Amino acid sequence: MPIADVAAAWPERFEELTGRLAPRFGRKDLRRRAEAYIQGLLGRVERKNSWQLAEAAGDATPHGVQRLLGRASWDADAVRDDLRAYVVDRLGEADGVLIVDETGFLKKGPKSVGVQRQYSGTAGRIENCQVGVFLAYRSGRGAAFLDRALYLPKSWADDRPRRREAGVPEDVAFATKPEQARSMLRRALKAGVPAAWVTADEVYGSDYKFRSLIEQAGLGYVVAVSSAQRLFLGGFYGRADALAADLPADAWCRVSCGAGSKGQRLYDWAFVAFAFQSDEETTKGLLVRRSIAEPHERAYYLCRSPRGTKVETLARVAGCRWAIESAFEQAKQEVSLDGYEVRSWAGWHRHVTLSLLAHAFLEALRAEAAPPPPKTRDAASGSRSPDGARGAPPAHAAGLADRA
Repeated sequence: MPIADVAAAWPERFEELTGRLAPRFGRKDLRRRAEAYIQGLLGRVERKNSWQLAEAAGDATPHGVQRLLGRASWDADAVRDDLRAYVVDRLGEADGVLIVDETGFLKKGPKSVGVQRQYSGTAGRIENCQVGVFLAYRSGRGAAFLDRALYLPKSWADDRPRRREAGVPEDVAFATKPEQARSMLRRALKAGVPAAWVTADEVYGSDYKFRSLIEQAGLGYVVAVSSAQRLFLGGFYGRADALAADLPADAWCRVSCGAGSKGQRLYDWAFVAFAFQSDEETTKGLLVRRSIAEPHERAYYLCRSPRGTKVETLARVAGCRWAIESAFEQAKQEVSLDGYEVRSWAGWHRHVTLSLLAHAFLEALRAEAAPPPPKTRDAASGSRSPDGARGAPPAHAAGLADRA
């Protein structure tokens, strides 16, 4: 659809979105408040805090906004389900990619629920922050979020007075980030989200239970692991980096894992199949990414894919992780994902859910304005790469797999 037509359709599309949410808010005044909040997040308000959003909605005080995010009666998890259904309706494709990642929310004080000094990927160092774990979806139409979970450190989970002050529900116990990721993935699978692949960074890729859940669902995965990842190589264990160090020169092929802001993201890639872990339908193995400019800089991925899948397809699934990083940046800049002033458990989940809905709305509009190019079928695997790229040379696997 031409951009001008999309702009003209904006009110109708927004009404469709908010119409989905109407049953979740009961009273008309609460529904109008939620609609105004989302519209404010989508607007051009410079600082989208409670005062600014209230002013944009025509209110003299922020009390209505604060009530929406605090004391008002509505279920943020039910709205999350609406978010997931909306993303599937607007962006869903059979060969979609589910992406798990986390982001940090920097804070100054100790009162915000879940805050402590912990590593923040946003800052690239240990900071006083909250951390949210997210499940996103990528297809040829675009990328948006499906689910979210606030990480509650053990120091918080075991501190009952602190929990009460922040309104943490009694049934919320400490859960590791991989456990949270598994819960979100189960919800997506139960809801029938169309997908063929899962990708995640090494915090999640190194978790055996996470990979097992994906296998039980019949999906492929390309998940990052550390260089020290122990691999069972048919009678002995070896490290991922040691296995990669023995690869011959002809094991590598140069392909793009997707387009970036400066053009195609080109790397050298190699794949080693684990013959003893594979069967007639699927292949498991190790994918290695090597920097062209700095060959010693490498990344490692455990993979499960349909037999015959080519290296380029695996590389592009791995590259889908950049989609969620871009989505985080968009959500923070465009719809104030990190601009909240709430401190409570309910407040965090309510603001973040509505912010993700606003981002999904924008992504759906972008998809209408710029339809993706036709996808090209991977001749070997019968699947289509996430970005519609043509197939690459087959994985260099045969001899090394048996030798390993």
